[in-house]
Amino acid sequence: MEHDLSEIRIRLQDLGIDILRLVYADVLGITRSKDLMVSQLEKSAHSGPAFCQGVWVTTTHGDVLEGHGSISDGLPDFVTKLIPETIRPVPWEPGLAIAVVDAFEPSGQASPVAPRSILKGVLEGFQELNLVPIVGPELEFYLAKRTTDGWERIINKTGRPYTTGSQVDPDGTFLHMMRMVDQLNIGAFAGNHEFSPSQYEINLWHDEAISAADRTFLFKSAIQDIASQRGALATFMGKPWNDEGGSGFHLHFSVTDPSGKNQMHNGGPDLSEIAKQMIAGVIAHADAISALSNPTVNAFKRLGPDTLAPYRANWGWDNRSTMIRIPPERGSGTRIELRIGDGAANPYVAIAAVLAAALDGIKNKMVPPAPVDGWSYEDESAGILPMTLGAALDALEADSTLRSYLGATFIETFMTLKRDEVERYLASVKSQDTRDVTDWELEEYIEDY
Repeated sequence: MEHDLSEIRIRLQDLGIDILRLVYADVLGITRSKDLMVSQLEKSAHSGPAFCQGVWVTTTHGDVLEGHGSISDGLPDFVTKLIPETIRPVPWEPGLAIAVVDAFEPSGQASPVAPRSILKGVLEGFQELNLVPIVGPELEFYLAKRTTDGWERIINKTGRPYTTGSQVDPDGTFLHMMRMVDQLNIGAFAGNHEFSPSQYEINLWHDEAISAADRTFLFKSAIQDIASQRGALATFMGKPWNDEGGSGFHLHFSVTDPSGKNQMHNGGPDLSEIAKQMIAGVIAHADAISALSNPTVNAFKRLGPDTLAPYRANWGWDNRSTMIRIPPERGSGTRIELRIGDGAANPYVAIAAVLAAALDGIKNKMVPPAPVDGWSYEDESAGILPMTLGAALDALEADSTLRSYLGATFIETFMTLKRDEVERYLASVKSQDTRDVTDWELEEYIEDY
């Protein structure tokens, strides 16, 4: 390891890099990090660096809850190990590079709480079947500016989806973001203004699941960092505005064999048995998945009938009103699109949950219901998804199969954080049934997500 770190140090110094930022996603999906002096890399990264376990149960307001490695355990350390292939120079911060780390218990075992570890555990199940999950993320976000009255959108002109240029990017922040994430080399390839005013999307290429999750995590962190540097706020909060739609996190996924051959099509217009089993697994676990792919109180205010966000646990052919859409491409492009995800979702956790459900469908040879046609919100052949975080958490708690795939310690930690979140929200609102975005949600989410 010392020799490897020496080579990394020399390579970084040759690039003019004097600081290496090590990053990971906590349970909430928030970026945690530590900056290392490249000149000291052999020592500082040889057996770490270490972080306090309490970070896994820390809320957005800084409260440390009871859980794995928490106060009752004496707030012990966990250690990290940098992943060399994730090192990238940061183009908007000369002299800085960034790298993702894995988290381990002091014993050397993989952390049972770290989201990246959870995803790697699910992928082991696919390896046993000689299948390789491929994931393509689609994320939307808003750009906002701070005023004396709070956060406001950069622009407010409606009706400009699929638009670029100064009409939707008056100060050039989005164009600057495009250039920076391109140079970050995370597979970004296109971007545009989205349906709602001041809402944007940048597309990332698909890849094997762990790489896709790493790049999605780095993408979200980069967008927030670049916006902050420009005096703006980029937020992936699902629904920050009452008068506009929310920001989704859609996941396109498929499986290949070890040689890279797509296993989702049957050689014709139909799907393979594996693809249908995956669809069935995701639908069977949809209610529990919603807690992990829509992990905030606010996320469920994005969902509902006639919202272009999912409302029922269903699927359809090239149908954007369904939870699962099957895009029209066939051959190597055959895939499933899960449309339930919220922009605030932790990419490692959301991908792990979806793939775990799909894996369960394959292992148990599940059969999906019939696909639905047309505008599906009123089609009662499929059940309505949970419409609150509390209901979704109940579903996750009841889904012993999905919990077994993700691990008891992770689920307990996630539930602790999210039950606390629900309690604090309910204590703050006059009507527990309100569908309006509240001041509590803006304070809780808009800057952290």
